[in-house]
Amino acid sequence: MASFLIVHGRDNVRSAEHWQWWLAERLRVAGACVRYPQLPRPDAPDLGRWLEVLRREYAQLGDGERVVVCHSLGCVLWHAAWARMTLTRPAERVLLVAPPGPSVLDEPVTADFGHLDDPGALLGSCRARIRMVASERDPYCVEGCAAKLYGEPLGLDSETLEGAGHLTPASGYGPWPGVLAWCLDGAFRFGENASLSAAPSVRDSSGSGHPRGRE
Repeated sequence: MASFLIVHGRDNVRSAEHWQWWLAERLRVAGACVRYPQLPRPDAPDLGRWLEVLRREYAQLGDGERVVVCHSLGCVLWHAAWARMTLTRPAERVLLVAPPGPSVLDEPVTADFGHLDDPGALLGSCRARIRMVASERDPYCVEGCAAKLYGEPLGLDSETLEGAGHLTPASGYGPWPGVLAWCLDGAFRFGENASLSAAPSVRDSSGSGHPRGRE
C-alpha cells in the first residue's frame, strides 16, 4: 500500500481546519501510513532545520509507493531536498499545491528558500511523477498563476483552479475531496471533477485566501 508524506508551508501550525489535516485523517482511516510533521518555527522557516525534518520523515515511509503532498513553501522545501540529494530515493508521485512566487521567496524570512539551483536541470527523470495544482489568483504568487509560472516552463503536469486563492481554509479548502481522490488514484484530474473540488464554506469574495503573511 502507498505511504504518504504531507508537507506544510510557512505559518502553518497544522490547523485542524486545513485540508492537509483533513487529508491526513482520511488517509489514516483508509489504513495508510501517513507522516504529517510539524516543521520547526513555521513563522521563521529555517531551510536547514526543515530539510532535516523532511529527510527523517521521508525515511520513515514504507517500501511501497511513496506519495508526497506539499503546500506553498513546502513545495520549495521538497525541491530543495531533491536538489541537495537528501532523499533516499525519488517519490513515486508528488503533488505541489500553490507554490509561492519569486517575490515571496525574496522576503527576508524565506530568502534561503529562494537561493536554489535551476529547477529545470534538477527535475530530470522525476518530472513525470509531479503534478502541480494552483489558482489563477493567489496572493502568494502575484507574478501570475503558478501552474503557468513554473509548471509549463518546467514541463510539469499542471492544473489551474479558478477562485481558489492560496488553497487555504479561508478560500474554501478545509475538506478537499479532490486531493484525497488524487492520493488514492494518481490519474485523477482536478479540473475534470469540479464536484470534488473545495467545500467553500469560508470562501472570501476575492478568492484570495488568507491575508499575506499566513498560509
